[in-house]
Amino acid sequence: MSTQPPDRPRTPLLDLVRLPSDLKRLGDGQLRQLADELRAETISAVSVTGGHLGAGLGVVELTVALHAVFDAPRDKIVWDVGHQCYPHKILTGRRNRIRTLRTEGGLSGFTKRSESLFDPFGAAHSSTSISAALGFACAADLGGSPGDAVAVIGDGSMSAGMAYEAMNNAGHLKKRLFVILNDNEMSIAPPVGAMSAYLSRLYAGAPFQELKSAAKGMVSLLPEPFQEGARRAKELLKAATVGGTLFEELGFSYVGPIDGHDLDQLLPVLRTAHARATGPMLIHVLTKKGKGYAPAEAARDRGHATGKFDVLTGVQAKSTPNAPAYTKVFAQSLLREAEEDARIVAVTAAMPDGTGLDLFASRFPRRCFDVGIAEQHAVTFSAALAAGGMRPFCAVYSTFLQRGYDQVVHDVAIQRLPVRFAIDRAGLVGADGATHAGAFDVAFLANLPGFVVMAAADEADLVHMVATAAAHDDGPIAFRYPRGEGVGVEMPARGIPLAIGRGRVICEGARVALLSFGTRLGEVQKAAEALAARGVSCTVADARFAKPLDRDLILQLARHHEALITVEEGAVGGFGSHVAQLLAEAGVFDHGLKYRSMVLPDIFIDQASPEAMYRVAGMEAAQIEERVLAVLGVAVVGMRA
Repeated sequence: MSTQPPDRPRTPLLDLVRLPSDLKRLGDGQLRQLADELRAETISAVSVTGGHLGAGLGVVELTVALHAVFDAPRDKIVWDVGHQCYPHKILTGRRNRIRTLRTEGGLSGFTKRSESLFDPFGAAHSSTSISAALGFACAADLGGSPGDAVAVIGDGSMSAGMAYEAMNNAGHLKKRLFVILNDNEMSIAPPVGAMSAYLSRLYAGAPFQELKSAAKGMVSLLPEPFQEGARRAKELLKAATVGGTLFEELGFSYVGPIDGHDLDQLLPVLRTAHARATGPMLIHVLTKKGKGYAPAEAARDRGHATGKFDVLTGVQAKSTPNAPAYTKVFAQSLLREAEEDARIVAVTAAMPDGTGLDLFASRFPRRCFDVGIAEQHAVTFSAALAAGGMRPFCAVYSTFLQRGYDQVVHDVAIQRLPVRFAIDRAGLVGADGATHAGAFDVAFLANLPGFVVMAAADEADLVHMVATAAAHDDGPIAFRYPRGEGVGVEMPARGIPLAIGRGRVICEGARVALLSFGTRLGEVQKAAEALAARGVSCTVADARFAKPLDRDLILQLARHHEALITVEEGAVGGFGSHVAQLLAEAGVFDHGLKYRSMVLPDIFIDQASPEAMYRVAGMEAAQIEERVLAVLGVAVVGMRA
């Protein structure tokens, strides 16, 4: 019988880590244990909250290594996009709140300056990290905040021109700067373009693979004391064979590629770089998105974005939809139009799944273009497709269209090219918060001469707007629709093109006109019903178009009602502002019309459920009712403040 005492369970090191400085007291073996615990904690947290799982799992070891070697927050670690920042948040004093991710009053799903000193730069759109890190490096050199600057950027984000603009500038300035290229061959969708192919060649090129195989065989034949030196020689030989020519030509010292899940490689490389770098350095790290969690590794998107799920099975909790999602309605409507018109093509900027164009690509692969994370290019590319006789649909989230605005103005609007912009995620989007809110597109598009701007009130209306855009060849046209499910209306078999610049009256009333633009129409109708119970008769109308405005409808509403109130899911300067301009020029205010415009407030609204966000915005049915009563001067005793 054995007299050996039973093995004691390992002390959970994660319980001893409050801040990154605690990692400095751990040995390399303990850091490996910490990484295992950090991965398990990330999986557990996201199973409760939902969120971006795969990207974080892919950088667990890298996160541990960076915080073990660098001295945050003095050293600025900038995470590109922020999808991968959950492990970073756990190690930087936020573990006790990690299960509040993406919820009202909780942690942001992205890095956020106001949340922690360890988030030196907020990010939620891609390809900004190198520019930000270079800014920090220059600020330190000029006597500003001291410390090193590190940018962690994914291979997918390297498809955006901004990354190369920053690298070109960094190579010129020659400041000490660290860029970690997190190469997982998988951003949101598989990365596309020449850069992705180049990175693959760096790792998988025939010369390197042959050397790697040969070196591995030779190393195993050497005595143990000589094996480590041989391994190092193999790495030097590999670098000489493939190298980082592109990055070196841009002025960066290049190291890699190295295994991003092997702390025995990561730690010495980062320590050496930290000790010796004098200028910009790029460290090429190979990782696996979803690493260490089988359901994520097996998923097509490697667990990029998940709902709440069961940790043991990976099965996500799903509710039964009451109506089809707007994105799917758009995708299916576009397919129907494309089947009838071979000129219809589709363009997405690295979001084929999110925009529904994966369905289009499956049916018409030659007519669907994923241009990578490059919204500027997507817009100009679409413009030239239109100039070349095609009918392009550029499908993009509202928040991402902002990145291509100069091209919308100069390459589309000024040339009056018939690009069709399908603007997804319009309005407030919930858990992604302010960075992904579709608040500004109506304002920045409706101000452009010759643009047609529509907003669907429901999923059936969206079907008709896709048909309208497909048939419209007289300049650019855009239609917007929200995230999530429709409202459950009866769906048409096929869209019918709408008359440009014409709205519709939903119900007739006498005293107040409520003019909705977009999917707040349902809340407007509820408010009208509540007002009718109070004896206030309302006309409800759906504008459909912010540009051109339905002048006849709006002026009729203004002249035959005591008050006119517009309601829209956008910032000031959009639909309501154009209505006010029309009313002022027509002299309607001279006759005593009471006009108000209900828009999103002049604040950035933090993450919450969409319902809670619209409550903050003051755009629920009860709040619309209150606004009407206040305009009329009717007492609102008994209603909530």
